[in-house]
Amino acid sequence: MDWAWFVLAVIVSGVVASFTDWLFMGMLFHKQYLETPDIWRQGASERFKIIYSEVIGLITCAAFTWLLLATQRQAMPIGLKTAVEAWAVGPLPVLLTNGLWIRLSPYITASHSVGWLARLLITAAVAAWLL
Repeated sequence: MDWAWFVLAVIVSGVVASFTDWLFMGMLFHKQYLETPDIWRQGASERFKIIYSEVIGLITCAAFTWLLLATQRQAMPIGLKTAVEAWAVGPLPVLLTNGLWIRLSPYITASHSVGWLARLLITAAVAAWLL
């Protein structure tokens, strides 16, 4: 494996996915976030929360890219299928369960679910393109 291409794939997918995160996990249903202000953490600067979230997003892209390479599933069709499978067994059940128990709008649960699917699909597409 060429580490330079791996790092480039992680950075590109992480940057592109950060825009989909902004759309699906921040902007799309912004009014619904304001309906339950008591469930959101207060105090610490949002700048650090955003930075930590971006680091977690990059780690997710790196782990999924590594998974695609380790299983030799980085080709476009199988990579996209793997992204859907990983989403179905990872973030989707967690988000749906959180949506049942935490006072969140169903719109937020749905948009976060789509956001995670977008992140994994983008990472698979970038891996197929660069690797």
